[in-house]
Order: sequence, then structure tokens, then C-alpha cells
Amino acid sequence: MAALSHRVQDGIVVIAVSDLGAAMDAGLSGSLAELQAASAVAGIVVAFSGSQPIENAERVKALPALLQQIENSEKPVVAVWQDTVSDEVCEFGLAAHARIIVAGARLGFTFVKRGRIPGAGGTQTLPRLVGLPLAADLLLSGRMVQADEALRCGLVDHVATSDGLAEAIAMARSLAGTALRHTGALAIAADDAGLVQATAPFLRRLRGQDAPQEIVRLLRLAATQDYATGLAEEQAVASRLARGPQAAALNYVTWAERDLAHRSRAQSQPARTVQTVGIIGAGTMGTGIAVAFLDAGYDVTLIEMDDAALTRGVTRIKAIYERLVTGGRLKNSVRQERLGRLSSRTDLAVLESTDLVLEAIFEDMAVKKILFAQLDTITKPTCVLATNTSYLNIDRMAEGLSDPSRLVGMHFFSPANIMKMLEVVQADRTAPDVLATAVAVGDRLGKITVVAGVCDGFIGNRIFSQYRVACEFMLEEGALPFEIDEALERYGFAMGPFAQSDLAGLDISWARRKALAPTRRPDHRYVPIADRICEMGRFGQKTGSGWYRYENGQRVRDPEIEALVRTHATAAGYPQRTWTADEIVVRVLAVIANEGASILDDGVAAQASDIDLVLLNGYGFPAYRGGPMFAGDVMGWDEVVHQVESIATLGGSSFKIAVLAKRLAANKAHIHRPG
Repeated sequence: MAALSHRVQDGIVVIAVSDLGAAMDAGLSGSLAELQAASAVAGIVVAFSGSQPIENAERVKALPALLQQIENSEKPVVAVWQDTVSDEVCEFGLAAHARIIVAGARLGFTFVKRGRIPGAGGTQTLPRLVGLPLAADLLLSGRMVQADEALRCGLVDHVATSDGLAEAIAMARSLAGTALRHTGALAIAADDAGLVQATAPFLRRLRGQDAPQEIVRLLRLAATQDYATGLAEEQAVASRLARGPQAAALNYVTWAERDLAHRSRAQSQPARTVQTVGIIGAGTMGTGIAVAFLDAGYDVTLIEMDDAALTRGVTRIKAIYERLVTGGRLKNSVRQERLGRLSSRTDLAVLESTDLVLEAIFEDMAVKKILFAQLDTITKPTCVLATNTSYLNIDRMAEGLSDPSRLVGMHFFSPANIMKMLEVVQADRTAPDVLATAVAVGDRLGKITVVAGVCDGFIGNRIFSQYRVACEFMLEEGALPFEIDEALERYGFAMGPFAQSDLAGLDISWARRKALAPTRRPDHRYVPIADRICEMGRFGQKTGSGWYRYENGQRVRDPEIEALVRTHATAAGYPQRTWTADEIVVRVLAVIANEGASILDDGVAAQASDIDLVLLNGYGFPAYRGGPMFAGDVMGWDEVVHQVESIATLGGSSFKIAVLAKRLAANKAHIHRPG
């Protein structure tokens, strides 16, 4: 389809645009100028049937002049959005004299998700149409707006039931010869209090990012300065941010997600049909997984060993839906429909005809193997068996199955009904169609679904384990817990490692360390500080103390723990130093990038962008930093190797210097870049 075409109907010219950027190249501005000058033309309708972000710098630079041309037109210009549109196509519509959207279509401003802001007047025109608070909400959330909401808030003037062209032509004809509404000339009601209230939650969630701060500043400018002043400032800021590191990182993340989705669709093996799902384990993880499957339209049977545990699990599921209904995020009828697809049992035999069974019981290899041996005799041969294990070897878990090819890992992240990440783990004998089925299920659940190989911790937990150890090593070299947490939170992590451990509960990881102690190599550097804290009965927030004290819900530095850290560091005998925030961040980034390189070298991940997506969506790595592999590339792989070698010199023998990391340093290869 041509990007730009037009036809004339009773003095109204209809311009059809399928790609705004390509239409600009094809002479859209010149066409508009000719039509605006033609005496036979009474009005213009611009109909959009597609929306693609404009990345080309020259197009971006030319867009404001094009929209100003529409704004200043003496003949009415009506924009009609025929399907879902975003960003520059929305800005085009804001400059028009009237707007129509087709029922079922949506619109939105997703610039902030790419580290950018509108550059063709969006921060100045949008608040003139919908007010400051809602403009802030739309620009900072990047959410898509349904047609009915767009009409209610004044973003559009009409919702069409078909393609909208007839209504748009009629509207353009009715506006011909009248005083036109120029968006840039509309007044903005002062509402700084409303703006503050609307922006506060977004600025907290998006802390560290430049684009949200600039959007808020430009919205204030729209309310206090004339349109031309605000527009000029917006264009300058938009140009600067588009060339900045955060936009580069977020553009890379967008590419990585699209590439992953493309690989998922391109699987050669057809997936098995899955509609009925059994979830074994009604704890926090199991019930979260059950909700995720119910939300996606599956029929779910929840299994527990006794009625009391089962009742607690079902109650937990109902409470999740109750909060959604009470908060206005879910209709009661939808809740009832989803709960109607949930059954609960204490007998595994009810799973005999189920399409997929997933276990979410506690991390014990012997117990899991017993469970799968039972499922092996109960379930039909085509049933996919899945484990939610975080660390355990799935190859060993499959040893007792008559058909080990039907076992696959599906590692969810807590809370499973909210977190977007899903690691699908391919064991040595997992059948290709079983793997394809797990990936297809993950896609239907709306997850970022990354395939990993079998190793201790797969992709995410393997890296996170090294991340935690690296931070503990810094404690032995002069850093304090709060210094490490603050440095990483300033970098953009949602929480530092020690605060996060307190939140999760120190006893959980302590139990794992005690279980692994007999197999720990004596020449490996091991930091016992966390063990000492647990021995003191401090298990984190739930006991009121851990790495920190918790007073009235707030974490507070604890001199007792800091003294414990200092005493151990002195006794350990490593050189002590004062760590800057930048040095802490560089050390951590180097360690996790190095481990990512090792994961690639081992064949556990298919490509580096998959590692970035796991850390971004499962572990709180800041998206505007691009992920650890992207960060390693920005830092330089020679620096990664240097940092890891310095740890090895201090006895950090668990940090092998990955062969791939050395190769990257030598070749300056960009292993993750699009194309």
C-alpha cells in the first residue's frame, strides 16, 4: 500500500496515510500546501490507517513545521484515526482542527517508554485539550486510551462506528468557513496541585529517567508561557534526549523484545494444545501462577496435599481478585467468570486428562522426583509436565520418567500473576514440541518468555547469585551495606541487594547455603556475614531487623550490623578502601556482565539480549540502562575483564573470567546490537 494517497469528494480532499514518516518523504507537506491554496478545496481529511514511530532524525526535525502548517491552515483539517495509533500520529491529530477515532481503536503517547518526549508539540497541545493532570498521566504512563475515554476527556470530537471517513468528510464540510479551533491558541487552566498529584507516583516509579522529569517541566511551561515558547523548548529537549544514552538503551530494549517475539513466532515445531492446567502447590507462588493462568483463559485445577492448605490457597486467589475489583481494575463479572474456571482438589488423580501440569512445591529434588513419578502414571502421555524450580537440575528431575521428553522448566517470578518474566528451561531430553508448547503458553500468559538451558540458577538466578556474592566481597573490602544499596538504587535498581534480602527474608537463602555447605569447595572465597546475622535471629523485615533495622516500616542503618561488617572485614585480611558510588556500580556491572558472557559461552542463553530481558523483567535491572550485557558493552569489555581479574586476585575464585568476555574485549564486538 502506498504511504500517501488522496481523493476528492464534494470539495473535501481525503488524504490516506499508512506510514507518516514515509508520507512525509512522499511530499505530504507540499500536498497540503497545494490543497490549502486550491480554491476548489473546502476542507481536508487526513485518515491514518497505521502508526509507526518516526526514528529518522531528519523526519523528526521536519515534523514540527508540518504540524504548524496544519495548525495555521485557514481550511479545516480533520484527522481520523482508523486503528490503534501512537506518538507522532497522535501529535498530528492534536494539531488538526477536529479529531475522529473509530470505535475499537486506541491511541497513546509511548515516547517515555523509549526515553524520549514528544517533539512536535505534544507537551503543549495535549494539556490544552484534556487539562494538565490527565496530560501528565497519558504522557508519563505511555498507556493506550480506548475510544470512549478519548471522547469523554476531549481528546477526540467523535467516535465513528465504521471507517470514519463519511463522518470526517461531513465534519470538515460543516467547519468550512467557520472560525476554526486552533489547539495552540487554547487556554490551559492552572492546576499545579492536580499536576503534582498526577505526576508523583510516576516520578517515583521512573526515578533516574530524564524524560519524565522533562515532561513535567514542559507541562508546567505550557501553563505559564505562550505556545511558541513552549514549543521551541520542547523541540530542543526532544532533540537532546533522542540522541542520549537512555533513549539508546530503551530503543535497544524495544528491539530485544520484538526480536524475542519474532523468534517465538518462528518456531518450527507446532505447540501442543493446552486448555486445562493443573497447578500443584497452593502457596504464594502456586496461587500466583494459578491466577496468571486464569487471567489468560485457562481452566485451572489447584492441587494441595490437605484441605487446610488448599483452603488457604483458594482464599489467597480470591483475595487477589477481590483487591482488583475493589480497586476498580476488574469487573466483578470478570472475577466470577475466572473463578468459575478454578477447581481445587487434594487428589492427583483428577489430573488424568489435563493438558499441562506444573509443580510449584518447595525446592527439594527428592520430593519433586517422587511427585513426577506419580504424575508419570496418572497423566495422559501427551500431557506436558513442568517444574517451577529456581535452581534444581531438571535433567536429574526427569530421570524417573518413562518419557523424560515431556518435562520442561517454567520458572515464574514472584508475584507470578504480575511479574512479566518467564524462563522456559530446556532440559537435555525436552522434546521440541514440548518446548514450543511452554513458549506458546508463556506468550498466551503475556510473559516475556526466554528459553534457557540447564545450569544452577539458569540465566537469572545464576547471575543474581554472582551479583550478591560480588556485593558481599565489597563488604570485606571496606564497603558498608547501605553504601552498596544506595549506589545501586541511585543507578536505577528498584532495591539494593541487602534491602532486597531483608524484604525476601534472610532465612530462605540461609537454608539454601546450609544445604550447599557440604559441597562448597574449601578454596572458594566465602563471606559468612549473612549467616552471622541469621544466627542472631534477624531474618529481615518480617522480624524487624536484618541487614537493617525497621522502624515504623522504614529501613534504618544499624550500627550493630555495620560494626559486625567492619570486624569481619578486618579479620578477613583483604585490603580496605573507601568505595565511591561509581566504583560500586562498575564492580557490580562488571561481575554480572562477565557472568552473562559466561552463560553465553556455556550455551545456556541463545543470545545476549535474552540475558538482558531476564534481568530487566525479573530482577529490577533499570530498563533505561539497557540490561547488563548492554551495560557491559557501554562500559567496555576490557574494563569488565579488568574488574573481574581484580576480584580473582583477591581470591574470588568463583568468578571465572569468561572466555567470551575476553574475546569481546579483544574484538570490541557488539554482541547485542540490533542487526
